[in-house]
Amino acid sequence: MLKAKKVKGLGKYIGLMFRTRKTRPLLFDFKKNTRTPIHSLFVFFSFNAIWLDANNKIIAQKIVKPFTLSIRPKMPFRKLIEIPISRK
Repeated sequence: MLKAKKVKGLGKYIGLMFRTRKTRPLLFDFKKNTRTPIHSLFVFFSFNAIWLDANNKIIAQKIVKPFTLSIRPKMPFRKLIEIPISRK
């Protein structure tokens, strides 16, 4: 089982951009609830986005295709996990 890498600083803006699908899952931990949208520009593979509330309860999940302009859940979230989908 792979442990998610906590993203800090500029990494919150870059996320999975320009990485390979072999990258570890990324964990974005925000200081307060947000509805900030994400995108997959310059992400060349699909990934699973999982949004969590402050209690780590899953509030939304979506498979994001490459070069999607904007996506966000209907509810505010506190954490986001991006998990690259590997080919079999």
